[in-house]
Amino acid sequence: MRYSLGSIIRNAATGHKHWPKQWREPEPKKAYDIVLVGGGGHGLATAYYLARNHGLTNIAVLEKGYLGNGNIGRNTTIVRSNYLCPENSQFYEHSLKLWEGLSRDLNYNVMLSQRGALVVFHTPAQRDAAIRRGNALRLNGVDAVLLDTAGVKKLAPAIDCSPTARFPVLGGMLQPRGGSVRHDAVAWGFARGADAHGVDIIQNCEVTGFRIEKDRVRGVETSRGSIAAKKVGIVVAGRSSLVGQMAGLRLPIESHVLQCFVTEAIKPVLDTVVSFGAAHFSIVQSDKGGLVFNGDLDGYNSYAQRGNMAVVENVAASAVSFMPCMSRLRLLRHWGGINDMTMDGSPIITKTPVKGLFFNGGWCYGGFKATPASGWTYAHLIANGEPHPLASSYLLERFETGLVINESGTGPLPGTH
Repeated sequence: MRYSLGSIIRNAATGHKHWPKQWREPEPKKAYDIVLVGGGGHGLATAYYLARNHGLTNIAVLEKGYLGNGNIGRNTTIVRSNYLCPENSQFYEHSLKLWEGLSRDLNYNVMLSQRGALVVFHTPAQRDAAIRRGNALRLNGVDAVLLDTAGVKKLAPAIDCSPTARFPVLGGMLQPRGGSVRHDAVAWGFARGADAHGVDIIQNCEVTGFRIEKDRVRGVETSRGSIAAKKVGIVVAGRSSLVGQMAGLRLPIESHVLQCFVTEAIKPVLDTVVSFGAAHFSIVQSDKGGLVFNGDLDGYNSYAQRGNMAVVENVAASAVSFMPCMSRLRLLRHWGGINDMTMDGSPIITKTPVKGLFFNGGWCYGGFKATPASGWTYAHLIANGEPHPLASSYLLERFETGLVINESGTGPLPGTH
């Protein structure tokens, strides 16, 4: 959508009150072909690709709050595809390729910045693991470059690479095509794209139950009335277990809080995405100048979207140990996003025992970077009733058969189940 210079000046002079809305605000219809429960990035992407790839437009996306209120607006904006397991590296590589063309596809600037994604290592064992991961990525056609200490220092001078550092940096593995994307722009772009195809995006519409008759889904109950549907897709990152329970599903998922932080704005000091190998800590400088970073899970189950001082102290210690120049920065805010954690560290995109009911969740740490590929493959599953080849290993029954995807390093080795 393009605007004339006169339109831009006129709206600027009148307090931006006359811009056209980016998507409609329809009242929910009594029935749809497909209802998607969850209006986050994955739900909006699924709706967009259902319409774009499969020509299905009689769709409603139901969001209990407003767009951008959930995990799509509560992350560190990082995108990459440097996963070890081939199922995941191929899936996230497809996602990264979609990211690379997404602004053009949506005709909406999602502000992709392919500044590179670097993971540093501190011990010979970590270096061996990085080499193994890099070789696995290269064999799967994914970019990976091994750096020594000098290479890390040249790429990111703010990192303490001295021999006296608390965790001396021995090198790092770089994915040059990794980077960051503006998270709210992703939500708005997919929402506008889905709406342009005729999808109804209904905010402030909480799903309170499912209508199931003879093992087949017939629709949903919401805070705005009953809505009939031939197919229903659950895609509610963070609250998957609660929503699934309403449909009689018992899911192998735990929900944990992952906290994120942002500092005051400073001049450019970090032009790549960096992950600290000694802790679950990743950092990127935003287009506004603030340093955005995360800690690890709080360590207990929770649905709270807030932080706590214990994690603030722990993450601040990691930040200063890794990049001493951060020690005098002021922390502006911190928040919590709810992560659906599966037992093997990999997601679930699947049919359920209820006919016509589909589930997408369990994204662990990888939800934001998976957004376009999640929508692409989930749309394929809902439209065709069969999994997309890239997501054929993400079925729910893998937890019964033992065919887990051991990304977290906690599951059985291949051939031992």
